[in-house]
Amino acid sequence: MLRAVTVVGLVATAAVTLLACAKPSFHSTWKSPAAGPFGLEGKRVAALVLSEEEPLRYAAEDALAREITARGAAGVPAYTLLPKGFVRNAEKARELLEKADVEGVVALRPRAWDKPLAANFGTYWGSSRYASFWGPGFWGWGRGWGGADDGYLHVDAILVVETLVYSLPQDKLLWASQSETMNPSEVGPFIHKLCRKVGAELEKQGLLADPARIAAVGF
Repeated sequence: MLRAVTVVGLVATAAVTLLACAKPSFHSTWKSPAAGPFGLEGKRVAALVLSEEEPLRYAAEDALAREITARGAAGVPAYTLLPKGFVRNAEKARELLEKADVEGVVALRPRAWDKPLAANFGTYWGSSRYASFWGPGFWGWGRGWGGADDGYLHVDAILVVETLVYSLPQDKLLWASQSETMNPSEVGPFIHKLCRKVGAELEKQGLLADPARIAAVGF
């Protein structure tokens, strides 16, 4: 029987060991062939991390918002716009994000398995379920970073995180990816590394700017 280990929340400490900081890697990416030109630079962009664990969500959204802001957009932690009770309510979320003049969303959504992946979600990113930020492909998210209903990850579990980037004016999915790690002993440090990797990838895709250029011009 596999031994269960509790998924711990994000811990702000400099004493995290290398073993605790599993390295994320993209194993699948997708870019919309249909979306018109849309860069996040200069726009207000919500950093949204879907988790029932509020401390983890807050710290992760802060980290993701910093990466977005460093690359020329105005990154906003979504918890400052969408309280916990509204992150499962598409209608209310639409009202609040539109009121806040948010034009883009970068969202991290967890998935987990206790066996090797047989397939990935990439084949579905081009479907109508994912096409709109307000559609069932996004708002039908599960419990959170534990993967299972008991809130545990099992040894040899694969933690998979789906990253979805939406343009709200176009109401289109622009870019998507999956990142995975085996048996992360702490989810928080893994998510921090993933936020940096997502920022760098969005820069590579032309959705965000080079932080060096942003720093040079003083923005």
